[in-house]
Amino acid sequence: MKPNDLRAAVAGCTFDDFIFAPQFSVIERRDPATIDLSCRLSEHLTLKRPIISANMDTVTRSAMAIVQAEEGGIGIIDRGFRAGDIAAQVREVEIVKRTQHGVIQDPYTIAMDASLYDAVRTMEQSGVGTLVVVDEARKLRGLLTQRDIRFVIGRDRRDGRTVADRMTPVERLVLHVGPASLEDAERIMLERKVKKLPLIDKEGGLIGLITAKDILKQKRMPFATRDEHGRLRVGAAIGAKGDFLERAAELIRVGVDVIVIDIAHAHSVVMSRAIEQFRKQFGDAELIAGNVATAEGARFLAERGVNGIKVGIGPGGGCTTRLNTNFGVPQVHALVEAAVAVEQQGIPLIADGGVRRDGALIEALLFGGDAVMLGNAFAGTLETPGETVHKSVLLPESQKAVKVAFKVFRGMASIGAIVDRLDVEDADSLDLETLGAEGLEVSVPARGSARSILQDLVKHLCSAISYGGARSLPELKELFWKQPERYLIRLSEAGRRESYER
Repeated sequence: MKPNDLRAAVAGCTFDDFIFAPQFSVIERRDPATIDLSCRLSEHLTLKRPIISANMDTVTRSAMAIVQAEEGGIGIIDRGFRAGDIAAQVREVEIVKRTQHGVIQDPYTIAMDASLYDAVRTMEQSGVGTLVVVDEARKLRGLLTQRDIRFVIGRDRRDGRTVADRMTPVERLVLHVGPASLEDAERIMLERKVKKLPLIDKEGGLIGLITAKDILKQKRMPFATRDEHGRLRVGAAIGAKGDFLERAAELIRVGVDVIVIDIAHAHSVVMSRAIEQFRKQFGDAELIAGNVATAEGARFLAERGVNGIKVGIGPGGGCTTRLNTNFGVPQVHALVEAAVAVEQQGIPLIADGGVRRDGALIEALLFGGDAVMLGNAFAGTLETPGETVHKSVLLPESQKAVKVAFKVFRGMASIGAIVDRLDVEDADSLDLETLGAEGLEVSVPARGSARSILQDLVKHLCSAISYGGARSLPELKELFWKQPERYLIRLSEAGRRESYER
């Protein structure tokens, strides 16, 4: 089956219209630790797990992004903050980037003559347990840890004691002159029985810090998505108007790994202008743009130099675009169209929306997605933003009312989400009564950690690779596109009920 034949075969179809025929299995153990699930997020970034948490204000903030990166995917921090508050989104990115390290190149520092009160405040605000003490020339003078101040009485502003009174001075520290690999640092820590290793230059200037905690995390999480410094990777979304360039500048300054220009309809003059301005100011910074749902839309973004394309208009659980406007493309149709359109450029596609069951994940990947963006799948988990509220629910069997915990989940085109970021994008020119909402806002039952959901998705993906007769995700994608007719079964209404209705 040629690409054009595949396009004809999936025209007007989405995930529930197909099931795949099982093939001869070549995998003896469906072990996620041994099966290659790697994918490209964008032209220059790869993931070991093809899963992205959506840039929705009820899904991805720092807590979700940390879990995603630790498990091999990535989270995209949303832009839904009030009053043009760029700093709030920047803080979320900073939290992720400082959660894990190989070598901490910019550890939190403090002066010797600073008060213990200031030291405690810095630790509480930053969430770190160690401050590196330096002088005006940034030469190392000591370390101050939570252990040093744990039982100190009177740690308030009136306490006259300073950092110098409680720190471990440089003369008593185990140091390393020059850069050090994690292997060398681990050996030194083991030999000298220390948990922290400051790195200094020949003049005593601070160049970094390595901790035993970070080394252990690197070993425990071999599939984590990390940058060249051992920090967790994270993305962040911006708009295409208003403060988007200022927002991008601040996000890039604190080390965001990828920027996503995210608007409802990216095949537009608004997106064209935004990409042009972004490239002019930030050069080759990694950039994903979306959303589109046609071959023309995908080519449009590719021609403007993006590094990744987000595909999907209207398939998401919190989106009402198709209901309200009657425009959109069924997601399988959209993915195949986009994949064929940009095949020569080799730009990765993100399948955004429509995955309502775990089995649809492999469909999104085989029909053209390099990675899959999920929102509803993680809704209501511990790591999602927002408060948990309790509502009375009537049990049909006993007719008794019980209190059930809920969290809010909403599409980013819902009235609530739009209002929350009105003054970020052209607030003066917008009027609430003129807005056409294209998203839902609903309460979803609160549940456990997103980590267990992610791990289940990965297990089911490994099983799908086994059923598909491949040893890895890249191999299965290659086999599928060589002979899609071996796999594709178009379902009848009865077949769909038998397969997906439970």
